[in-house]
Amino acid sequence: MTAATLNFPVPSSLGSLDGYISAVNRFPILSAEQEHELAARYHNQDDLEAARKLVLSHLRLVVAIARGYLGYGLPHADLIQEGNIGLMKAVKRYDPERGVRLVSFAVHWIKAEIHEYILKNWRMVKVATTKAQRKLFFNLRSMKQGSGTLDTDAVRAMAETLKVKPSDVREMEVRMYGRDMALEASSDDEDSFAPIAYLAATGSEPTDHIERSEREHLASHGLSKALDSLDPRSRHIVESRWLNEEDPATLHELAAEYGISAERVRQIEVKALQKMKSALVA
Repeated sequence: MTAATLNFPVPSSLGSLDGYISAVNRFPILSAEQEHELAARYHNQDDLEAARKLVLSHLRLVVAIARGYLGYGLPHADLIQEGNIGLMKAVKRYDPERGVRLVSFAVHWIKAEIHEYILKNWRMVKVATTKAQRKLFFNLRSMKQGSGTLDTDAVRAMAETLKVKPSDVREMEVRMYGRDMALEASSDDEDSFAPIAYLAATGSEPTDHIERSEREHLASHGLSKALDSLDPRSRHIVESRWLNEEDPATLHELAAEYGISAERVRQIEVKALQKMKSALVA
């Protein structure tokens, strides 16, 4: 289902954004019974005319949602057109028998398409690549007050609200508001400074990417699985000795904690690491 098959207006087709908004606001809002009938016709009979009427009646919703993303510096018309794609996806997937109005179902799809467009076009360097980063990206921009750098208290409060690490908030703030720098110098002056002068093209081989991906997998999923295979005491010893980067515990400190000898702690540690290695290769 595309705009062409449904033949509904887009901002560019009416000459101006104001003309488009005025046009879509004139489309009637469907009652629950009308919406259910049209959705059933499209869902059961693939009736494109029914789908067209469903889309037309919800174009004003896209305009309203897109207006909320004007702060990213992208054209309102482009945001609307991307939101319209999300609306069409929603209509295609909407099941009228679930007892939920299309407007509630469509909001997710409209926002998802607009989010994707913003992330691809707001900056040349993608600021968010994972689901968690995308959530942080949009929440951070809406929650941040003013253009200044967040102080420690604000970072901590935001991290608690969004259930992420303070370091994640700091990193995303730098990604979003950091000044772009040209890769190459703007002149041939030998004293000019640009990243191209010191950036090395390391890790560009496909084998490097594969190895890096495997290491990252082991560091996240594999390590968690390996730690889960240990008893509580062994796990605490390994975490205290190997995973506490700021202040790793010594054998003697752990010996005092458990009331055993340092040699016994070392034996438990060796056995635990062997068990973890077996879990990782399993």
